[in-house]
Amino acid sequence: MKKSSITEKNFEVEHVTKTLVNNGYLERLPDDYNQELLLDQEILLNFVKNTQPDEWEKLQEQYPSNTENVFLKRISNEIGKRGTLDVLRNGVKDRGAKFELAYFKPVSGLNPEHEKLYKQNKFSVIRQLPFSQKYQKTLDVSIFLNGIPIITSELKNHFTGQDYTDAIKQYKYTRDPKEPFLKRCFAHFAVDNDKAYFTTKLEGEITQFLPFNKDIANPVDKRGFKVAYFYHDIWHPDSLLEIISHYIQIVEKKDPKTRSKSKKLIFPRFHQLVSVRSLIDSAKNSGTGKHYLIQHSAGSGKTFTISWLAHQLSQIHNQNDQRVFDNVIVISDRKVIDKQLKDAVKEFEKTLGVVLCTKKSKDLKEGLETGKQIIVTTIQKFPFVVEEIEKLKGKKFAVIIDEAHSSQGGESMTKVKKTLSFTSLEEAEEKDEEDRDIEDQILEDMKARGKLSNVSFFAFTATPKQQTLELFGSKQPDGSYQAFSLYSMMQAIEEGFILDVLENYMTYKTYFKLVKMIEDDPEYEKRKATAVLKRYVDIHEHAIKKKTEIMLDHFYRKVKGKINGKAKAMVVTRSRLHAVRYKQEFERQLKEKGSNVKALVAFTGTIKDDGHEFTESNMNGFPESQTVNKFDTDEYRIMIVAYKFQTGFDQELLQTMYVDKKLQKVNAVQTLSRLNRTSSGKDAVYVLDFVNETDDIKKGFQPYYETTILSEGTDPNILYEIERDILRFDIIDKSEIDVFTEFWHSTEDQSKLHRVLEPAIDRFKGLSKEDKFTFKDNLRRYTKAYGFITQLVSFKDVSLEKLYLYCRFLLKKLPLDKDSLPREVVESIDMDRYRIKPTYKGGITLEKKEGELAPMTTDEKQPPVSEFEKLSAIIAKVNEIGSTHFNEDDKVKFTRLADTIYDDEYFQESMKTNTKSNLKLLFKKLFDNVMADMYESDFNFYKKIEENQSVKDLIKDNLFEDVFKRARKVQL
Repeated sequence: MKKSSITEKNFEVEHVTKTLVNNGYLERLPDDYNQELLLDQEILLNFVKNTQPDEWEKLQEQYPSNTENVFLKRISNEIGKRGTLDVLRNGVKDRGAKFELAYFKPVSGLNPEHEKLYKQNKFSVIRQLPFSQKYQKTLDVSIFLNGIPIITSELKNHFTGQDYTDAIKQYKYTRDPKEPFLKRCFAHFAVDNDKAYFTTKLEGEITQFLPFNKDIANPVDKRGFKVAYFYHDIWHPDSLLEIISHYIQIVEKKDPKTRSKSKKLIFPRFHQLVSVRSLIDSAKNSGTGKHYLIQHSAGSGKTFTISWLAHQLSQIHNQNDQRVFDNVIVISDRKVIDKQLKDAVKEFEKTLGVVLCTKKSKDLKEGLETGKQIIVTTIQKFPFVVEEIEKLKGKKFAVIIDEAHSSQGGESMTKVKKTLSFTSLEEAEEKDEEDRDIEDQILEDMKARGKLSNVSFFAFTATPKQQTLELFGSKQPDGSYQAFSLYSMMQAIEEGFILDVLENYMTYKTYFKLVKMIEDDPEYEKRKATAVLKRYVDIHEHAIKKKTEIMLDHFYRKVKGKINGKAKAMVVTRSRLHAVRYKQEFERQLKEKGSNVKALVAFTGTIKDDGHEFTESNMNGFPESQTVNKFDTDEYRIMIVAYKFQTGFDQELLQTMYVDKKLQKVNAVQTLSRLNRTSSGKDAVYVLDFVNETDDIKKGFQPYYETTILSEGTDPNILYEIERDILRFDIIDKSEIDVFTEFWHSTEDQSKLHRVLEPAIDRFKGLSKEDKFTFKDNLRRYTKAYGFITQLVSFKDVSLEKLYLYCRFLLKKLPLDKDSLPREVVESIDMDRYRIKPTYKGGITLEKKEGELAPMTTDEKQPPVSEFEKLSAIIAKVNEIGSTHFNEDDKVKFTRLADTIYDDEYFQESMKTNTKSNLKLLFKKLFDNVMADMYESDFNFYKKIEENQSVKDLIKDNLFEDVFKRARKVQL
């Protein structure tokens, strides 16, 4: 019996080289390589003579005696001057003769002659090539295209005790980066039986190798080793020619400080290559009208992926040799993407003016009508884009949506066209509302238009929401939805492209005591007065002072010296007023310390406080447009933000975040991910959180750590359920809906539309406070659900469309609830005691599992219950909540307590038949029973809860909501 060979040579010969030869490579010998010219001259000469005999004849006329030598020297010199990529793409000229050095796959089958030339490309492989004239060291595998070297590889076999890390060391320490042969190649691969890594530039011991793997651990490949995909598929002639033609780029970078320029060759990473290829293949086969979700984490190189995708979408033809798309539109607020796309297309195309980058509607309209191949515009122009696409029914469009979020500019997006204006009817009450991100804005604008059959959407996001998954995601056989392409947060962290922002997390809890300062004891609505008292504590000057002390102490001890003394921090505040007061307190304390550290602030608009008006520019001392650039300098180390720069802001020196704001779900991921950018010397990041619990942060991150799936789609028939909920109030008359619809389509006098709505508004005013709340909520539910569902299915029911149109504008015209918070409460109280204690320090560990999102809910909201209590009682309850501390062990006990009630047989049966309110009564009873059992088994925990009725009620409510959600999810 023949024994298996376990040598490196066996891996090199029997697996890699044999596979390449089977795929059409020529196996060549080291002696076939000309060390002086750095070419395999025989293959090069044969290729040129066979594919371009007329040009060769021209050259022979110019150099009759030594044509071959002159030609070979000319090619070698041109590669030395211009680089291999430019020579392969654009060829070489010599005295009137023009030679192509490679032929790339034609975009259609309309030119059979080009297809013949493409098939004459010759790939070759040389094993153990002595590539240098200085020494006899050899490379395991060297790949040539038409006699020109393009790739090298060092192979390692686990059975010999070596792996890819040994290959990397070989490249770093025994391969001279100055060697011309090595400099001319596109990439150098370090490969073992399981993994592959690559670099595009050898720089000695500082050379950076990137992973080129399918996943964190490559799956088993039936064709042999786990890396069989690499030499079978990636190094296949068709694959490499496509990479050279459509992916490899030379990018120029300018150092903003030194103004010096440098060039870098970009070779696609594995996930980028596979993503773009699979998207292009699907678009070719499916045509227009299909939507795609690309869930790629930060650190995935989205800018390059989008550039490659946009260029190739603009070129592809279907099986009938017809262009699939007339225009490709890229929607993005990334300024870098304009330049990136122009540079990429300039390298790939010989035609000028292929890319139009515009923010003006006029130029955008002209570009769409005249057929500019690629148009790059901003999210603000998306409604206009959709409007114009609707008009151009005969044209086909690919729309790429970049997730770069809009809150960097701090301005909420507004529609380009508003048919009706109800501004005068709205109350001008200032609110600190968080900007919605691009997903929300895109979805809203698409809802207003319905399904567009002549458009394919390609949506990029790291954190897809439920509606995004259902609208753009791929439906699975079990009815769930997930992304078409995935590069997960976990993989990006494992591969070192981003940092784990949850690795060093510290939480704090605030303890306080409020006192009543007046003799009277007036009654207030408990819920609203409690909210006012909590805000009073949060914004109190003593609270701001104490938190600032903690932040600055941490900054000086843990942050200031990091990243070569350049580390920066961000303070995330809950409102613009908080940001103003934090900025003032930071300046005061920094001045007291005599520190040279400076803090700047970022928020939009004007805030009035204590008789003064504050803006970002007047607090910083320079225009708002300079904030980003100023923070990039060494002068400013701390940025205090309110609803700005929490998404879409990349600052690689940002190393610490101080959080004084409630972060929920995807907002937690987007905000904390500002820290994840890598930088030299940045080996860890810190988060100090004064508001959130670690469990809440974990819940926010977990769905986006690996694959994110939507458990099921939305049932279109829920529209009929919500319609019934609306009509049962007898506010809306169907005849009025018909009149409104008729006016909408036939008149430009919007006053008629207003008049038709008046009877419904009068009827609405007669409702009770609770019914007003429920009716308005039903209108919101219907307009939200209808706009979304009509993107998924085509409804034939005209009455639903009429109701949608009517409800949209009735909702805007209904009177606002002017029942404001009782702000006068703060004049009757003072804070007697305040302290902050750390409650947790360590990492937040995420589970390696699929993240599941529940489908969009359309449940009717219950109006808030109005309960009135005396001010003294409200203060007492707020103080109780602010004085109780639960540790991590207690939280585990809460989970067990909830599980005990959830598993109770009687409770399980009741869940099937009872309303939510009845179920809550039963839950509270069972809660008290379980707590009574704890009197003996865990008295300390029992005492913590039972001695504080307000805390006990709060815990009951929270645990019930968790159990109810779990029960509902199981029932669905």
